[in-house]
Amino acid sequence: MHNQLTESDIQKMQEEIEYRKLVVRREALEDVKTARAQGDLSENFEYTAAKKFKNKNESRIRFLERMIKTAEIVSDDSAADEVGVNNKVEVYLEEDDETEVYKIVTTMRQNSLEGLISMESPMGKALMGHKVGDRVFVEIGNGAGYYVVIKSIDKTEGDNEALRSF
Repeated sequence: MHNQLTESDIQKMQEEIEYRKLVVRREALEDVKTARAQGDLSENFEYTAAKKFKNKNESRIRFLERMIKTAEIVSDDSAADEVGVNNKVEVYLEEDDETEVYKIVTTMRQNSLEGLISMESPMGKALMGHKVGDRVFVEIGNGAGYYVVIKSIDKTEGDNEALRSF
């Protein structure tokens, strides 16, 4: 299985890799060097913590590089009046008589607690390609589901999610 990422996702990941290699790596190595100079390493908590931080940073760099290498590029282009990837969509949930706002993202960035839903989720699949005013059936399995009405689509890129969202 390949990671589905947009070009902007990959660009953000490359920026994080560069930052981690040029800034965080240097700080981590300096912390290890400083802690090592304090003496007995077997009882040196600062040294252990500095090594863990350094290793965690290197692991994150490898993880991001592997994700980019195996990525399947998906387009975030959609018609001006249709729901697409990286769009915020306001929907009216008929059964609950509530309005919710979701941002449709790639599977690697999904976080339902923050309103980021995957384009592969039942809601994401149902909304993709539809327009404001459309009543859409969200199937949750075996023909069961619920209806939502698309109230608005926000295509502004104002994408302020932190890089940690990967």
